[in-house]
Amino acid sequence: MRAGAFLYPWDVVGDAEAPGRVAALGVRSVTLAAAYHSTRALTPRHPRHRVVTAGHAAVLYPPGDRWADRALAPCPAGDWARGDAYGEAAAALAQAGLEVHSWVVLAHNSRLGAEHPDTSVVNAYGDRYPWAPCIAQPATRAYLVDLAAEAAVRPGAHGTELESLGWYGLAHLHAHDKTSGVALGDAGQYLMSLCFCPSCRAGYGEHGLDGDRLAHTVRAALEPVWRGAPEGEGWTGVEKLLGESTAWATRAWREDRARTLQEAAVAAVRATAPDGFRVLLHADPVWYHCGANAGVDPAHILSVADGVVVPCTGGAGPLVPFAGQGGPDAVLAANLTVVSGMGGRPDTLAADAARARDLGATKLRLYHAGLASDADLTAVREALGRM
Repeated sequence: MRAGAFLYPWDVVGDAEAPGRVAALGVRSVTLAAAYHSTRALTPRHPRHRVVTAGHAAVLYPPGDRWADRALAPCPAGDWARGDAYGEAAAALAQAGLEVHSWVVLAHNSRLGAEHPDTSVVNAYGDRYPWAPCIAQPATRAYLVDLAAEAAVRPGAHGTELESLGWYGLAHLHAHDKTSGVALGDAGQYLMSLCFCPSCRAGYGEHGLDGDRLAHTVRAALEPVWRGAPEGEGWTGVEKLLGESTAWATRAWREDRARTLQEAAVAAVRATAPDGFRVLLHADPVWYHCGANAGVDPAHILSVADGVVVPCTGGAGPLVPFAGQGGPDAVLAANLTVVSGMGGRPDTLAADAARARDLGATKLRLYHAGLASDADLTAVREALGRM
């Protein structure tokens, strides 16, 4: 299996040794951030800095003319990625013999939620989630589709990986997060991620649900959960809390909005991209899961995109529903964290990769070559050398 590594432009720009160091790991490709959310990241080998603070969600290249006079538009980066940082890093990596793919984060944008609060998911209690744009709103959908097309098809990119192309909800790695005091489980997370903005209220109405009554039902269902009662497992837990018909009506609305957005975004990228450009989605096989790895139906998404990138650090089981779906050239990439300090296991990379291959993986993605320690990178290099 060919392996690729994730990188940020700031891992490369200003460090002439970075491209060669990454190539020496034994990876064939780099997935390089072109549009990314706010973050604080270590750069343990960079000659000029050790910590990069990306203060807001931004495109890491100069945004194009398509955004003129539009209310919703991507922000350029600040000092952490001035000018065309993506382009500069991509050129240096290509010169080192690495195939570059763009990495595009879409429906995860706290800056958008702060400047345009009405775009955010609103829960049943009226609380807004500024990090989570509601993907049911027409203006937000148009913004995300155009951002996917522009950020994915950067000069020299051979393909793209689209992250957060679906619903985002309560779960979020927020600064100084204090939300783990009650164990919500899958069902509670789903209820707390249901959106009640005007677009979603109208959408529930199309499926026979009154928005006010549904919000009341959600709040009532969550009361025992707040007091520590078990909420049930998975989708059966959602049906238990909401009632089967209500649960499936919310599913009909949310699944349709996610599917059609994914179809539109992939089509927009392909309309802009050259022949042979491959479009992958960061995906979770549980359709109602929210977050960076969008919940999808495996058969559907592999009829739309060229492949998926699936989180496998906790085990390769999530690959199984995707195996055998799609055409013979479908990409099934196992995403393995190799940063020990973030829960990764670079020392077991070879064994983990073998298990992933046995479950259908065709490629590896290693998260993250810029964040990893020297010891982690040594373990990666040795593992890839044995594979």
